[in-house]
Amino acid sequence: QVQLVESGGGLVQAGDSLRLSCAASGLTFRTTTMGWFRRAPGKEREFVAAISWFDGRTLYADSVKGRFTISRDNAKERVYLQMNSLKPEDTAIYYCAADLGAVVVRPVEDEYDYWGQGTQVTVSS
Repeated sequence: QVQLVESGGGLVQAGDSLRLSCAASGLTFRTTTMGWFRRAPGKEREFVAAISWFDGRTLYADSVKGRFTISRDNAKERVYLQMNSLKPEDTAIYYCAADLGAVVVRPVEDEYDYWGQGTQVTVSS
């Protein structure tokens, strides 16, 4: 049974940093492309970042480029999202997702096979 469990969310002030973590189990993590998505209040879920298992290539949404960094630790079967210079508009529930069988990184929600329950990030102004 595949499980993705996010942690690290919280309430911070604008300009602060947070690191989200996603622990994966029940899948071959080292050959799985991983992504982060978020859903802000009243909005659709949107792509944030993804990292390929094949070559470590990363992809970011324009809104977070230069502020967020996705990384992975295959030995620990975890994917991380380092979020710096947080803004109030980053407030959302952040979801970890697994894209089985993908070599490339894809920003399309429908391509992902498994999802975590999400972790809340709230950025106050």
